[in-house]
Amino acid sequence: MNLGYCCLNMQLSYPKDYGSDNDRITMNRSMIRRTFDEKGLDYTSELVMKNCNDLFKIIQWNEDNNIKLFRMSSETFPWASEYYQDWDSVPQIENIKQTLEYCGQLATKYGQRLTFHPGPFNVLVSPNEQVVQNTITDLSIHGDIMDFMGLSRTHHNKMNIHCNGVYGDKESAMDRFCKNFERLPENVQTRLTVENDDKASMYSVKDLYEGLYKRIGIPIVFDYHHFKFNTGGQTEQEALEMAMSTWPKDITPIVHYSESKAEHELNESIKPQAHSDIINQLPNTYGKEVDVMVEAKHKELAIQPFIEDSYEK
Repeated sequence: MNLGYCCLNMQLSYPKDYGSDNDRITMNRSMIRRTFDEKGLDYTSELVMKNCNDLFKIIQWNEDNNIKLFRMSSETFPWASEYYQDWDSVPQIENIKQTLEYCGQLATKYGQRLTFHPGPFNVLVSPNEQVVQNTITDLSIHGDIMDFMGLSRTHHNKMNIHCNGVYGDKESAMDRFCKNFERLPENVQTRLTVENDDKASMYSVKDLYEGLYKRIGIPIVFDYHHFKFNTGGQTEQEALEMAMSTWPKDITPIVHYSESKAEHELNESIKPQAHSDIINQLPNTYGKEVDVMVEAKHKELAIQPFIEDSYEK
């Protein structure tokens, strides 16, 4: 079992908070639209170059700390939708591509698994064509970045999304997902996964299995925390094993794990779905081999005690 964390490294992003005088290291430098309009692609490329250089440093830090799974930030290329159709128009693009290739090579050398989780505005089930077009654009950008890195066009380097909407008719919504899936470029289709939701009105593992996997073969990422709020009439083990059965046999499934902030802080005013800062335990995998992406607010700090403990044993 490999443990991973998401998007930002607390100790590298906020070094002074952790007793270090080092410069900040992060791959999610971004800007508001007004800044992009005023400063243009020259400034954008500077941010992208810094993000890519820092991704290389994060991969090395992860290796030094025995972390083999990392979700990359979707902010690597700020406002990429404005220029992705002509990557060559971006100043320093060849240096950027080369740096990303080096990042991919370093991750491969170390046996690290890199993934993406594009944001909630990606909605393939939407009845609104503009929303679908925007989704195809954003997912295409993520696919291109993974290609620049030389990452496999497989679910080993997954790109995970939610369905993000029912629109009064779950079956019709999943039908739109399947039809719009066919419109995605090959470098997205071969990496895309979908996960179960944390509301009973949304998509359970069983919904996704019947409505998506059986039609288009998309793997399902099992989210333990979401399952507590939307079981689909299954036990945890049944849902986990159903989700795992959708993955290619030669690829280790990824699951998501988090715990309730409300339970950690004994505060009923906090939404029970909200993620805690840390985790108190690892999930029960029922003897199955999985990689676990821990979605905790304190990022790498939440998994380091468990990794250190495993190496001590």
